[in-house]
Amino acid sequence: MDYSCEEIAKMIDHSLLRPELTDRDILEGCDIARKYQVAAVCCRPSDVIRVKELLRGSGVKVDAVVGFPHGSHKTKTKVFEAEEAIKDGAEELDMVIHIGKLRSRDFDYVRDDIEAVANVAHQHGVILKVILENCYLDDELKEIGCKLAEEAGADFVKTSTGFAPGGATIEDLQLMRRVVSPRVQVKAAGGVRTLDAALKVKEVGATRFGATRTVEIIEECKKRKEKGDCC
Repeated sequence: MDYSCEEIAKMIDHSLLRPELTDRDILEGCDIARKYQVAAVCCRPSDVIRVKELLRGSGVKVDAVVGFPHGSHKTKTKVFEAEEAIKDGAEELDMVIHIGKLRSRDFDYVRDDIEAVANVAHQHGVILKVILENCYLDDELKEIGCKLAEEAGADFVKTSTGFAPGGATIEDLQLMRRVVSPRVQVKAAGGVRTLDAALKVKEVGATRFGATRTVEIIEECKKRKEKGDCC
């Protein structure tokens, strides 16, 4: 597979979501994102204003989570959270579906929940990624969840939060890519820790992945490019 390190970097949403992260950790994470020119920094809602300022002029987008990590907030709470994040400077949103409602087969609720946030996002030109948390779903519900997300206006479907027992798998990414139309992109999250893992998710059609090990991934890419054994 032919690729450039810049191309891999632009697949990365550098993750700054762990609850124990300090203000210094946020600063250092944004420095990494700026240095390696990743696609976005995915951050906690309370950090959006600061991350926006730290990334100013870098070209790296600010990506805020909504209904994170369990997805069980009321729809109006998710809408408010989305509105606040956008007001604070978020250019992308990663929203968790109501997992229990999907497992309960209350599909109207799930669709309406996503659509309410999608409407807010798109009114402001903001991208919406919808997290299914696949480890709690069988294949039928993964397919249904993807279809509901597309019907509701999602721009991406995403495998996982990274905070549940399981993360992205190649099989799930293949399923998601097959189910949604070309209009909807696919994001992997949870477990993409190496360049080889990044290349595998790219190969099956994911265009973004969440990562905390951005430095290791891109530095490995540079080493392989220097050795000429990358492709």
